[in-house]
Amino acid sequence: MPKVFVIIVTYNARKWAEKCFTSLRQSSVPIHCIVVDNGSTDGTQKYITANFPEVELIQSEKNLGFGKANNIGIEKAYKSEADFFYLMNQDAWLYEDSIKKLLDAYEEYRQKEEIGVLSPMHLDGSEKLLDIFLDKYIAHNFEKTRLISDLYFQNLKSYYEMNFINAAHWLLPKKTIETVGGFNPYFFHYGEDIEYVNRIKYHQKKVFLVPSSKVVHDGKQILQKVDYTKYEDLDIETKIMNPNLPNAMLLEKKSLRQSILKNLLNGNRTQYKKLQQKYRKIIKDEKLLMYLRNQVKEVGLTFLNV
Repeated sequence: MPKVFVIIVTYNARKWAEKCFTSLRQSSVPIHCIVVDNGSTDGTQKYITANFPEVELIQSEKNLGFGKANNIGIEKAYKSEADFFYLMNQDAWLYEDSIKKLLDAYEEYRQKEEIGVLSPMHLDGSEKLLDIFLDKYIAHNFEKTRLISDLYFQNLKSYYEMNFINAAHWLLPKKTIETVGGFNPYFFHYGEDIEYVNRIKYHQKKVFLVPSSKVVHDGKQILQKVDYTKYEDLDIETKIMNPNLPNAMLLEKKSLRQSILKNLLNGNRTQYKKLQQKYRKIIKDEKLLMYLRNQVKEVGLTFLNV
């Protein structure tokens, strides 16, 4: 039986803790769970310790964000000789056979070196609908997968290659960690999974959706859920660091300059100032962004302290 480590980053997760950790206990595949808490103030840590003593709780002194906290859990699991790393959101839970069916798909797929991520089907909190984001990802993949047609005709395959699935439920084989590494520390919250998938593709690996495996993600069912007054939009920085895009820094700076001029000429002062601020930030961070872009091209345990 492979060693599967479930890694969960918590921040005020008390609302979901009972369902989340009870579902791990009921998994037909034995799992080890590591929780990295980002400074919860709602009693999450105390509740987990009192009710789920089998969970290994790591307490961060401050809120590290999603990626850096996950890296701590990945490092701990790697040092414990994990075969698979299951990254799971705090507002999520499994079914008894969720992980087993992912492992079955892994065993069935012959070119295992191609597997970057295996993801189950995400249901929303009602458990009666697909998570709205999964609907979106499936729709965006219609030419590649024809999954919607297969769903309609009830002729599902064991796995489908996807362009992207968010990291609410990711099963990563050890080889993915050893090739791609951990999450990019440039990101605090939101966007780190997009950047990671860019690296998966660069390293000739793929993201697969496994229809036989289902799980729950009780997240907001609103496509525009990111509050950019609270979290910075790092779309441009993500493109610059994407190793699949040649000359990305030059092209993104040129595009920004053109957009700045266009908004100035059109009298759109608000957008003009916003783009100017972004351009100044890109110039300020240029060396760091290029350094990180070069780092993510390397094969190895990038961004991990192991």
